Amino acid sequence: MSLTEEQKTGLQKLREEFPAHQISQLPKPMKKRDEMDKLPKANCSVCGGYHATSSVIHLAYVGHAALTDRLLDADPQWSWEPLSFDATGLPVLDKDGGMWIKLTVQGITRLGYGDAQGKTGGDAMKERIGDALRNAAMRFGAALDLWHKGDLHLDPDADPEGDKRKTAAKEKSQQKKEEIAEPTKARLELLEALGTTYCGNQDEMADALRHYSSFQGKDKDGNPEEKFLTLANLEHPTANEKMHKWFGSALGKFKKDSAA
Repeated sequence: MSLTEEQKTGLQKLREEFPAHQISQLPKPMKKRDEMDKLPKANCSVCGGYHATSSVIHLAYVGHAALTDRLLDADPQWSWEPLSFDATGLPVLDKDGGMWIKLTVQGITRLGYGDAQGKTGGDAMKERIGDALRNAAMRFGAALDLWHKGDLHLDPDADPEGDKRKTAAKEKSQQKKEEIAEPTKARLELLEALGTTYCGNQDEMADALRHYSSFQGKDKDGNPEEKFLTLANLEHPTANEKMHKWFGSALGKFKKDSAA
């Protein structure tokens, strides 16, 4: 099948890398449900959710809205439909509750499969659709770098060991810069307040703040940016209960670890 230039351009757009602000993090438990329920929970600085912060890994994924935006860029007339319908005209689900779909982009159709991740009711069907679209779009090359755990396009002439050494040196240099970076006034105020409350020196407070009080926020342009909670945040009239609970959990963990 010979593709037109328009088709090639549209399909190539699907393969373009997604920007960081369109990539979300999905927490996945590493233990059984009953074991995870016993672990302490807190607001996660990685995904923003409230869950156990140990025995959890995060998987990067592209959400339904971001994928739809990319499909529209690739082909404003893209479409999808279930692979089959039942006698009442509704999509057919397999014995596991999953659904096969056909995704058509630039006149080319490929299959995808989605399940509800244990959900029920109306949310379950929306979950199946979103999952199936991501799965089918992957067949067109969308977000392949997130599906693949290694280096998808390794240069055969590259020096893997050399690249590792360069990466390690870069990380060490960045860590050194962070260690000698001038602390902000808000950070120093919080360190002082924590030191007074918990009778710790500034180095201990800095370590606590670095490990327990940072969260992933966004700058004025919407780009991911590491932020730190301050006492001013907590004392502000708009500070919500969730923020107080999150910060309280962080300090509680610090006290527990300090006493151990």
